[in-house]
Amino acid sequence: MNLLIMGPPGAGKGTQAERLIKELDITHISTGDMFRAAIAEGTEMGLKAKEYMDKGELVPDEVVIGMVKDRLQQDDCKKGFLLDGFPRTVEQAKALDKTLKELGIKLDAVINIEVPMEKLMERLTGRRVCKNCGASYHVVFNPPKEEGKCDSSCKGELYQRSDDNEESVSTRLNAYMEKTKPLIDYYSEQGIIKNINGDQEIDKVLADILAAVKS
Repeated sequence: MNLLIMGPPGAGKGTQAERLIKELDITHISTGDMFRAAIAEGTEMGLKAKEYMDKGELVPDEVVIGMVKDRLQQDDCKKGFLLDGFPRTVEQAKALDKTLKELGIKLDAVINIEVPMEKLMERLTGRRVCKNCGASYHVVFNPPKEEGKCDSSCKGELYQRSDDNEESVSTRLNAYMEKTKPLIDYYSEQGIIKNINGDQEIDKVLADILAAVKS
């Protein structure tokens, strides 16, 4: 089964991706991991990407697509894959469609995890991190035993990261929604998008995804 997963920051996309690849026995293709592997292996596309990254420039779409194409042709993708973090724009989606066609691969479904904006705000602004060991907590969903103190032996002070404040989170979420809506429309027109309610227990979200992609 060949899938693509999407979802705003705080929607639990990473958690569901980890569970899905185990449930379906498919390969997780995260663009970050793919970049690191291609650069470490010194592939042609990896070296091209490194040139741009070393200059602090964005890697052009054609290089990213080239890396995705290389990755999809590796043996572990023959049993199926879960694309995560790509495409991010309609132009990239069209280029991906063209690449998949060239490789004779069909995208079975696009999973879009949806969570109301106010719930995403609550999830993202409630995160607290230990200054000493970096352990992560949440004031509502995973609070420390003692307020403001890490549970581990370091007993470090917990703080809110600057990008977890309401203003920063709001900016990130609005940017995601604005950028992603055309992509959701694009896959909706193809009839392969599966909108999933992410405002539920983790196990229920997973069950809904599995039911949607298998239907």
